[in-house]
Amino acid sequence: MTKHSRRAIVSAAAALTAVATFAGTGAAATVKDTVPRYALVSAVARAPIGWVEFCASNPGECTASPSTPRDIVLTPQAFKDLASVNRYVNETVKPLTDIVHWGTVEKWSYPDDGYGDCEDYVLLKRRLLIRAGWPREALLITVVRDRKDEGHAVLTVKTDRGEFILDNQVEEILPWSETGYRFVKRQSQRDPNVWVSLGDPRPAPSTVAHQRH
Repeated sequence: MTKHSRRAIVSAAAALTAVATFAGTGAAATVKDTVPRYALVSAVARAPIGWVEFCASNPGECTASPSTPRDIVLTPQAFKDLASVNRYVNETVKPLTDIVHWGTVEKWSYPDDGYGDCEDYVLLKRRLLIRAGWPREALLITVVRDRKDEGHAVLTVKTDRGEFILDNQVEEILPWSETGYRFVKRQSQRDPNVWVSLGDPRPAPSTVAHQRH
C-alpha cells in the first residue's frame, strides 16, 4: 500500500469520528416487520482458524475484556459514512487469494500491502470504524455461505434499525436478510474472541475462495 493510500485511510477514519451515536443492545423497532431485522443467535461456536491464527500473530488486536453490547443509532449520516468506508476499502484493496498472496490456504491479515481476500477487507473496514470511534460491539466479523454455498466473510453492523452487511462482493449495504447469504456464525457482541452460531447447522466453510469480482 502506498503512502498516499495510508494517508487516505487515516483521513477516512478521521472524517468518521464522532458521527455515529450508540444505543443499548436490542433497540428494536416498534413496528412489527415481516422479515426479522436481527439474525437469530444460538449456541457458542468454534472460532474460525483464520481468526485464531490472526490473534496469535496480532495479540494486541484481539485483547479485549467482555463488555456490554451496543448497537449503532443509524442516522442518515451514519449510514452514509458506512457506505463511504465500504466503498473506499472495496476500491482500494485489490483482490488476491491467500494461496497466491501468502502461499497458504487460509490467512487472515490486514491488507496493508494493498491486496487481500474477503476476510482481509472485513478486517480493514472494522479497523477503520473502530479507530473512528465506532463501538467494537456493533462491528462483528461474520462467516456466511453465499448463493453458491461457498464460504465468505462479511462485516455485520448492528444498529437500532437492524443488522446491515458490509461486503466486498456487493457495493450496496444491505440488511442481512436481503443478501441471499446463509449466516453461519459471527463474533459475540460481548467478546470478539467468542463466536456464536447463527442458525445454519452445517460446518462452517473456509472463506478462501472469495475475492472481489
